[in-house]
Amino acid sequence: MSESRPATPPFERLDWPVRTERLLIRPIVSADFPALFAIRSQPEVALWLSGTATSYDAFADEWAGSGRLDTTLAVERDGVVVGDVFLRVVDAWGQREVIDDARGTQAEIGWLIDPTYAGEGLATEAAGAVLGMCFEGLGLRRVTAAAFAENAASVRVMEKLGMRFEGRGVREALHRDRGWIDGVNAALLADEWRAKRR
Repeated sequence: MSESRPATPPFERLDWPVRTERLLIRPIVSADFPALFAIRSQPEVALWLSGTATSYDAFADEWAGSGRLDTTLAVERDGVVVGDVFLRVVDAWGQREVIDDARGTQAEIGWLIDPTYAGEGLATEAAGAVLGMCFEGLGLRRVTAAAFAENAASVRVMEKLGMRFEGRGVREALHRDRGWIDGVNAALLADEWRAKRR
């Protein structure tokens, strides 16, 4: 099996901003970095992130130079950045003879909302909007998400979105505080998403 690789950033193919009932979603800009750092540096948020910045300057330098501007969207509520969502279009795996047809056909998504707003359904609302971007705006066929299995809030969002749990890796991920822990993977196909919306 070949490794999937990121395709061209999809953001230029979508109309901005995207509005939901309570949220406005748009590509991030460097002016969002202070708000995102304030959210992401909270211990209960940083617990589940792939890494934490030791300072605002380190965070801003990393985000400015890492391609995050091509994969991250700001989530606003009433003009305040309350989180972010991740969207990366990737190639599906395909055999050599049909690999061109698999390019840029699926996406990986993720979400993060300030704990101040926990329990209000904002993560589900934001992630649901990203699914709409993927299936309607970009015409993708499959969307995946992954999380540490102990991250109950993210697992609940996957369930609320109607994603199918496709695997649980036993002690597959090394957590900086908890050691080797389980991870979960979920996915949704475009036709499944459309059927759930009918």
